[in-house]
Amino acid sequence: MTRLYWSGLALVVAGMLAALGWMVLLRGEADQFAQCRTGVVAGGAGQIGGPFELIDHHGQTVNDEDVITMPSIIYFGYTFCPDVCPLDVARNALAVELLEEDGHMAQPVFISVDPRRDTPEVLEEFASIFHPRMIGLTGSDEQVRAVSRAYRTFFQVQPADDEFYLVDHSTHSYLVLPGHGFVEFFPRSLDARQIAERSACFIERM
Repeated sequence: MTRLYWSGLALVVAGMLAALGWMVLLRGEADQFAQCRTGVVAGGAGQIGGPFELIDHHGQTVNDEDVITMPSIIYFGYTFCPDVCPLDVARNALAVELLEEDGHMAQPVFISVDPRRDTPEVLEEFASIFHPRMIGLTGSDEQVRAVSRAYRTFFQVQPADDEFYLVDHSTHSYLVLPGHGFVEFFPRSLDARQIAERSACFIERM
């Protein structure tokens, strides 16, 4: 009886392991971007991003479907940022240029976490400096905080007695694809070529 019990238990465990293996295999096949992913997101990529409503650099109210019409590299920052933002935004713009050279159309998107100073007019001038396809986005405090939460970013205005305050903020960039949403994030340690190459892997599998 004991031998039969353990033999049966072994068959059950083997069956469960086989089923789990097939589930993993099928899940891997279902994820068309599996071989491109390098970042790990708790709960999966679906936990980042989603619908938003903001104001673009032309002063028009837009939503995520209006903005994400092509592969987009999104960055959260502010135009008065003295050092980090200009470097990161320039790098993302260069990554878009490198993608275009390889036959992939993409766009850089800049979402301001400083709507008090970053009016559409300010964003229009800022965007034109870095790339002709760059989209600058701002909005109300509530709208900006909503999209920041959706992308799991952080920002906090430092106390100041004048208009020259600084804003602490996250520095990751996000690859978002039309019809798919967020698919990957890029730390600022990556250069433009690395971002372009990683982005191309996803774009080629859309």
